[in-house]
This record gives sequence, C-alpha cells and structure tokens, in this order.
Amino acid sequence: MFRLAWRHSVCRDSFALTTRSLAAALLGPERSQQGPLRSLISNPLSYRSPVLQPQPARYLSPPVCRSMASGGEQESTCHKHTNRLAKERSPYLLQHAHNPVDWYPWGQEAFEKAKTEDKPIFLSVGYSTCHWCHVMERESFQDEEIGKILSDNFICIKLDREERPDVDKVYMTFVQATSGGGGWPMSVWLTPELKPFIGGTYFPPRDQGRRPGFRTVLMRIIEQWQNNRAALESSGERILVALRKGTSISANPGGSPPLAPDVANRCFQQLAHSYEEEYGGFRNAPKFPSPVNLMFLMSYWSVNRSTSEGVEALQMAMHTLRMMALGGIHDHVAQGFHRYSTDSSWHVPHFEKMLYDQAQLAVAYITAFQVSGEQFYADVAKNILLYVSRDLSDKSGGFYSAEDADSVPASGGPDKREGAFCVWTASEVRELLSDVAEGSTGGATQADIFMHHYGVKEQGNVAPEQDPQGELQG
Repeated sequence: MFRLAWRHSVCRDSFALTTRSLAAALLGPERSQQGPLRSLISNPLSYRSPVLQPQPARYLSPPVCRSMASGGEQESTCHKHTNRLAKERSPYLLQHAHNPVDWYPWGQEAFEKAKTEDKPIFLSVGYSTCHWCHVMERESFQDEEIGKILSDNFICIKLDREERPDVDKVYMTFVQATSGGGGWPMSVWLTPELKPFIGGTYFPPRDQGRRPGFRTVLMRIIEQWQNNRAALESSGERILVALRKGTSISANPGGSPPLAPDVANRCFQQLAHSYEEEYGGFRNAPKFPSPVNLMFLMSYWSVNRSTSEGVEALQMAMHTLRMMALGGIHDHVAQGFHRYSTDSSWHVPHFEKMLYDQAQLAVAYITAFQVSGEQFYADVAKNILLYVSRDLSDKSGGFYSAEDADSVPASGGPDKREGAFCVWTASEVRELLSDVAEGSTGGATQADIFMHHYGVKEQGNVAPEQDPQGELQG
C-alpha cells in the first residue's frame, strides 16, 4: 500500500514541558518515588526463579457469552475471561475487560489489596486511540502465560490517562526522569505505597536482540522483589530526592529570579541549537509538531523583530509550519494533522489524530497568517477546523478527544491495521486513474504519471524500517 507521503511508531509524546517543570508542579512529598529499569538488568535472570507464593483467587469470571440483534440476526460474542474492568465506563478500560489479566481500576480496592498481600503494583497507563497500546494488549495482555504471571505476582491496575491526567503526569515524570523519554502505553511498577521503582513504555512480548521482552522484565522484577527489595525501594527514594532537589525553588531572600528577556533568549538558543534546517522541526525522528515551540518563536520575533535572532526565530517557525503542511503528517485528503512523523522529513506519520494538536496547530497557522499575510497559512488553518467540525464533533455538542490510528482494511479481515483507512494499493490507483494522460504520446495513463511522481510501487512506498509490523506493504 502507499500513502501520498506517509507511516508509524510508538505513541510517544514530545512533552513540551520539561521533566523539571513537571516534577516541580506535581511531585509533592506525598507523591511518587522512583528507580530506573537499568538497576535491574545488571543482575542476571534465573528462569528458575520462583514466583511469589501463595497465589490467591483471581477475579476472572468463567466464559461469558452475550447475544446482540443485528439486522434481524443474532450475533453471539463469547469471552473466555472477564475482569473488573467490565464494570467501568472508560472506553480504554473496557478494551481490556476480557484480558486474561486480573485488572483493577485505579482506586482504593487495588491499593488495599497490594498492602494486604504485600505485592508490587503493575500500573499500565494508556488511552483508547493509542496504537501501541493496542499492540501491547494484543501481544502481551491477551497472552495467557503473561496474563498468569501478571495476575499471580502483581496487583495489576489499568488507568485511562484521559480520565486521570493528574496521575498520568506524576508517573510520566518518573519515566522521563529515569529513561530520558516517555509515552504510551506507560508501564510502571510501584510499591504497595504507590512509589514507583521501575518504569518504561511499550515492551515487546519476547526478547528482541539486546532488548528484553515483557516476560523477561516481569521475571526479573519478581526475582528482585523477592531477593533485593530493599535496594529497589532505596533506588526509588534516591530518584525522588534528586527530583526534589532539581525542582526546588531557592528561599534565599538575597536571590532574584532571572529576567524574562534572559529566559526568552535562552529558550531561543536551545530551539535554534536543535533546529533541523532542511525540513524544519526540532531534533531527530520521531518529530512532533510542537506548536508551543512555534508560537514561542513567533512571539520572540514580535519582541525582537529588529534583531538577527528575531528574524531567525520567525524563519524557523514559518519554515516548519510550511514543511509540515506539505508533508505526510498533514492529511491532504481528510484534513487535520496526524500525531507525529516517524521520519525527519514529515513524510510518514503515526496516523492517530489528537484534538489538542488540531486546536494548537490551528492557532499557530492563524498566527502565521497574521504575521506573514500569506494565504497559504490561513488555508491550512481552515483545513484543520473543517476536519474538527466534521469528524471530531459530536452531535450532542461535545468533541471527540482523538481519532484512532487503527482501522479495518478496505480489503476486509477482522484485524485492524494502522493507517488502513489512509492508504491505497497500486492496483486501486490504476483503477481510479485509468484514463490516458492529456498530452501523452506513449499512451501513459494518469496512474503511470501519478505513481512515478509519488514513488508508488507494488510493495508500497514506505521504507521497511518505518513499517516494523509490515502494515503498509502491498
């Protein structure tokens, strides 16, 4: 399959706010403690390590079958497992209601269970339209063996970050501080007192080269919790102390905060240092739109328009906005912007679309139009608002928070695939553009010209390294 400019990666977030500012705002004395995954990996794993005993009864009901009327016929859905999440209202939690995992929602019942049984907590955080959340569920949370390991040895909690963004931010701060990155699904292991000691994001189910799989990580944590618990908890305490020191505000009455122009100049210098001149944007792939950065650059120009730094700031913002609008992160058919680009040229997107991205980008493009007077930027803003009003608006008056990256392929089949709604096969292009191209002397069709211009091939126009699961081939 091909995309007019496009493809995927982990549901990661660029987080315009730094770990420092997040920790300062959210990590109070009663909040979480931390510890890095790397502290575990140094100890070799024994696959003969015993699991925690004894194992209490789990809340996994016997197979449940429900019938549904559809077009005069009865459709029956049978589930081998049903857990507590079946009683929740969150779409994300309901997606996990039939995993072979003894899931708890975030709440006192789970906390008390962890304290009573003195077990570590496995906290899994995501949201309903997250592609890699779907992948980890399919690969790990639907796996019977992994489900048993989780249920027997941990108190497993599922959290919808759209229901509890406050909880999500606290533990995401920990993951970012200990790993240098973050995203969803977020996987964090906590003490019964809710203090994190290990964290990460997506894990493949089995080992991949030097990267440990989810099963391996679980077995190592079980072994360490049994044999080295004090070290795990101490590691978490040390990370928390470091975060508090790094985010503390000096009470020295003789000190004074930095002046606003100095702060702005420092921000500009950091953005200029990470700016990518050819395609715009900041740092390497995956590249996020980062509208907050673009708005800052335009504001910086408005104050410093007579300086070379001000001119450079405006050029960086305008070039980035233009290249994004011309690239595959921008949906040229259905409008709106995708989550992020998996490459540095904005070519292949992660196909999810977020409401908050549309809102911030619309403001950024409107501001660019006001600054430059170029209709191009106004047209892009209208494009975004058209998408939101048409596809993300509910008839009751509200808005949907996101559009899923995964959908059922047009060719049919039960399994959803990322970007399936947004791609075409080479044969579909030939069928749709079968007329001979105007002015052609050799009988070339419109499809021939189109496919040559966009690099459309039978196997697709997405590089294999940008399509690790082979969802955009052929």
